[in-house]
Amino acid sequence: MDWIDDGLVLAAREHGEAALIVTLLTRERGRHAGFVHGGGSSRQRPIWQLGNRVRAEWRGRLADQLGTYKGETRAAYGARALDDALCLSGLAAACATIDAVLPEREPHPAVFAGFDALLSALGYDGWPSLLVRLEVGLLQELGFALDLASCAATGATDDLAYVSPKSGRAVCRAAAEPHKAKLLPLPPFLAGDRAPPPVEDVVAGLDLTGYFLERHVFWPRDKPLPPPRERFIDLLRRGGGVNRPPPG
Repeated sequence: MDWIDDGLVLAAREHGEAALIVTLLTRERGRHAGFVHGGGSSRQRPIWQLGNRVRAEWRGRLADQLGTYKGETRAAYGARALDDALCLSGLAAACATIDAVLPEREPHPAVFAGFDALLSALGYDGWPSLLVRLEVGLLQELGFALDLASCAATGATDDLAYVSPKSGRAVCRAAAEPHKAKLLPLPPFLAGDRAPPPVEDVVAGLDLTGYFLERHVFWPRDKPLPPPRERFIDLLRRGGGVNRPPPG
């Protein structure tokens, strides 16, 4: 059997001297791996760079086999990130997180669309906030959605400033006051503020989504959050920068 689909490269691991085992996030079939003959060659390796959007053809005798990939580049997002340390780190963080949390061969078109939007925005003003939104979407797709639309205590929809670590629901500033030491900060851009967020708000957003990813996804598997994600947060904290003009 075989199929053709659009895919975003999540991982490309060397196998032997010249082959790769490539994992794609495909539009219609979700996270799906395949063997690429000669994928490590100078001609093919650029196709399978992390983050690239490819048109992939998968072939296998049986549906549950690893199968083989052939592909052509549709958008070289990965190559665009190579000269920017922050973009490259954010790209690696997104790929590693998606690869670690999504089940194999289960379609998640909303995650595909969110990841494609992040890749399209790499290097543009405020792009790291899209990684936070992507992780919010991942939690929703996995059945652990955050409720950030209204206050859990009062029902208010304005001045939302915290999130309950137990319920994942937003809490307004007034209702949170007696308990705020036990609550998680909610950065304004996740509460409706449309301005490009400063770096500290992006870090707060990643801390928020990381808490729930760790609690619901990684702890049950006895695994840590992906190291590339932690390295990206560390780079942001050390002044990697968030708001920059579009690339020339």
